[in-house]
This record gives sequence, structure tokens and C-alpha cells, in this order.
Amino acid sequence: MAKLTVLAAILLVALLAIASATAHRTTITTTVLEDEEDPGQGGQSQRCQQKIQEQQQQLWHCQQYLSQMSPSDLRMYPLPGQQEEHLRPCCQTLENFDEQCVCEAVMYVVRQQLQQGGGWQGEEMQQQVIQKAKNLPRKCNLEPQQCQIGAVFV
Repeated sequence: MAKLTVLAAILLVALLAIASATAHRTTITTTVLEDEEDPGQGGQSQRCQQKIQEQQQQLWHCQQYLSQMSPSDLRMYPLPGQQEEHLRPCCQTLENFDEQCVCEAVMYVVRQQLQQGGGWQGEEMQQQVIQKAKNLPRKCNLEPQQCQIGAVFV
């Protein structure tokens, strides 16, 4: 009888272990970028979108720049120049845009990266990338100095 009780206890512990191993929680973070577009700017926005489509391949450098993390994010220092490798071609591409279209182009780059997965895992990482994107015009010495990119995490 004692063997049967021990066997039942072992079986119960094994079932509980299996149940806890298969029960897990998945958190899905969705980032929604808000456009703060003035309704009176419809024609300008359309021109910006056309320019973005024309410069789509060159905007890849901006995407790469935003994807590169700073040394503090990596907890180590990258190779010299690695951080700025894509910044110059990104800035040269953004210089081709009218002042009113620079932030729209930056938003496009962020959206593309998010849609492709981008490797920006977690809310904190996404916040850092969005902050980097907001300051991209300043890094390029362009006007406006900062883009207004609203982000909502659900």
C-alpha cells in the first residue's frame, strides 16, 4: 500500500511538472505610430509620399542606422565607425527631401522596420529606436531639428 501511495505521489508531481512546463504566458507588444498630419497639408503629404517612394532604396541606410544600437545598449563597444557607418548616406538621402517631408521619411523608415520585425524586441528597445529616429534630423543638421513621432504601446 505504501508503494502505491509513493507511486501516486510521484505521478502527481510529474503531472504537475508537465502542466507547469506547458503553461506559459506570451506578451505581444504592438507599436502604433501616430501621424500628426494637418488636414490642410494633403497635397504636401502626397508629394512627400511620392518622394519617399522614389528614394526608398536610399532610405535603407537610415533603416540600418536606426537598427544599430549604441554601445550602452550592447554592453560593449562596437568597432570604430560602426555606429556612424550608415549615418552619412542616410543624411545625404534625407537632404533630398523638403523640410516638410523629412519627418515623414523618418516615419516611413520606422514603419518599414517595425513591419519587417526589425529585431527591435521589447518595448524598451522600440522606445530607444523611436527616440533615435526623432533625433535623426538633428544628427544630420537638418530642419526640423526633431521629428514628432508619437508611439503607443498596447
